[in-house]
Amino acid sequence: MTPRGRPRRADVDEGVLSAATELLLQRGYAGLSPDEVAERAGVAKTTLYRRWPTKDHLALAVVARLQAGDEITDSGDIRRDLPAYLEKIAAGLNRMRAAGRGAASAGDQPDDRPGDQPDRKAGDQDEPDDDRGAGTVAELVAAAARHPDVGALERRMYAERNALAHALLHRAVERGELRPDLDVEALFDQLAGALYYRVLITGLPVNRAYAERLVDTALRGAAVPKE
Repeated sequence: MTPRGRPRRADVDEGVLSAATELLLQRGYAGLSPDEVAERAGVAKTTLYRRWPTKDHLALAVVARLQAGDEITDSGDIRRDLPAYLEKIAAGLNRMRAAGRGAASAGDQPDDRPGDQPDRKAGDQDEPDDDRGAGTVAELVAAAARHPDVGALERRMYAERNALAHALLHRAVERGELRPDLDVEALFDQLAGALYYRVLITGLPVNRAYAERLVDTALRGAAVPKE
């Protein structure tokens, strides 16, 4: 049977997602305009909306594209490899929480982020004010609530990513680094969940140092005592 409709062209998808990524990182979620993305990518608006019906769908596709290159290293030392993977998650969260701050502080979007200080930099995540906001991270959480299909896509995206970390932990169990009765899923939920809690709730920074603290604390109860 001949498939219905036109097949999707990879070059069109890449062109749109490349333009959307650039715009999202420059202007943040509020400044992501699908119409402008279509213009930058040189495609018809109908082509874009057929693939990504709303800005939420497009933003999620950008995040998936950015995460696609993340890999997990298994050196055989879980105390080295697990913080390294958490650091990659933190880097993605920081990239999304900082998206658009440079444009806002330069005056491109004064109405979208009231209270922004013009002398603030996007990387100043220790400051106790707007720079601790969750930014696009929060918007993507809200998008999942607005659109059930976006929520399903987000869950699938994170399930695929989490499977890599689960496999890393299972191999550590097999090597005898971690307890044989360890609940791998629960342990990783504690670690990754703490990163999202800091970004979405407390606004405190997530970085390599914090990842190492998380892992050290969690593995005190999960590691097999050395004889």
